[in-house]
Amino acid sequence: MNTSKTKENKYRIAVVPGDGIGTEVMDATISVLNELDIEFDYIYGEAGDTCLEKTGSALPQETLDIVRDADACLFGAAGETAADVIVKIRQEMKMFANLRPVKAYPNTNSLSEDIDFMIVRENTEGLYIADKEEFTDDGATAKRVITREAEERIIDYAFQYAKDNNKSKVTGVHKANVLKKSDGLFKEIFYEVGERYPDIEKEDFYVDATAMYLITQPESFEVIVTTNLFGDILSDEGAGLVGGLGLIPSANIGNDGALFEPVHGSAPDIAGKGIANPIATILSAAMMLRYSFDLDEEASAIEAAVKKVLEEGYRTIDIMPQEESKRAAVTQIGTAKMGDLIAERIQ
Repeated sequence: MNTSKTKENKYRIAVVPGDGIGTEVMDATISVLNELDIEFDYIYGEAGDTCLEKTGSALPQETLDIVRDADACLFGAAGETAADVIVKIRQEMKMFANLRPVKAYPNTNSLSEDIDFMIVRENTEGLYIADKEEFTDDGATAKRVITREAEERIIDYAFQYAKDNNKSKVTGVHKANVLKKSDGLFKEIFYEVGERYPDIEKEDFYVDATAMYLITQPESFEVIVTTNLFGDILSDEGAGLVGGLGLIPSANIGNDGALFEPVHGSAPDIAGKGIANPIATILSAAMMLRYSFDLDEEASAIEAAVKKVLEEGYRTIDIMPQEESKRAAVTQIGTAKMGDLIAERIQ
């Protein structure tokens, strides 16, 4: 992927709606991107459960080629074939860093209004390596792979992210008290790399303790770096802190490309009803502008528009207030309307 563009260039975006609500949230997101004074070239590709039924492949080579040739990929939602689509793209394109921001937005059932941290997750190894899992005579086994090269790369990325974004602390998360060799190595590398960043505070916690601290003191975190499985679990917990999966974007970044996607699934139970929350996908598009195209001003404009719409009291059904008494102060809207309102408020 070529990401060395300027605002005068046309940006080629591989658009892969995926399954379920993917098409709906993607349409809303494209309407927001089209409000920007930037020329985008959208190249659509098929992938996912429906694609598997239609073509016999969850990720056809044609789609993978579209992703490779684009400047960035915007993905909608993955169904049961997520491992054959998202995980494969990450590995094929060497997207080693998964970024999942956890940020509170106004009046969205957040545990605290002051939550704002980034989870930096290693994306290429750990338990999520397809060929390291197999059945045995009495069950199944999975091999967890931790390498010095991959962990040093992701930990350095986390510290550099903290430095570039004026963060004062990085938290390493592991289970080194039990996984003494694999997570012991992670912890060792964490502090080795941390020495290169003397101005940034370092701390480490066990993953189970971190799960508790995210509930009891979420405001204390700034940047969390961890291995693949732990990052996957903690980021969904983070979504619960700030109102749900419909508000959490993500970025998959590597040397050969980048893919941006909401962390929610395909939600087949509400697909086609026009009620899905597109904000996570819209915020993923903002991350694409910032991290792949260096368009920080435009990314911030989208984020500000999202905040404005939420401040005005507009909600999709998933982020409606839980208390009946608070529902009179907000307006429930659908997927397309949410996209339109955010697009209208971009300045």
